[in-house]
Amino acid sequence: MQALPIAFNRPECRQRVADCRRPIDLEHFSRQTMGNKELEAEVLQLFIRQVRECTRAIERSGSDRAGLAHMLKGSARGVGAFTLADRAAALESEPESEAHVEALARAVVEVENFLLRLSR
Repeated sequence: MQALPIAFNRPECRQRVADCRRPIDLEHFSRQTMGNKELEAEVLQLFIRQVRECTRAIERSGSDRAGLAHMLKGSARGVGAFTLADRAAALESEPESEAHVEALARAVVEVENFLLRLSR
């Protein structure tokens, strides 16, 4: 993840693609961190750790899925992972839905893959 500060400066990361919604809105995220690249890298490391822990807990537990999804929704919105936040919101509304759990898991994989591509 040390390459993240460098990755955020790559020109292709700043281009807007009208047809494509990135797993993380980098412009939103940059505003949230006031453009501090070191802070961005640190926050993303913490975020992905929290995402992994929450999704494992959601998959194991049916009892507090709504609470875990709520926490994940807020964190995802903070970093600009809006699709992930939407999937978490859906699960929060219907915590018994396995379809929402699966959709959330797919969104998590998209975010992780996006971050891996940035760190190259």
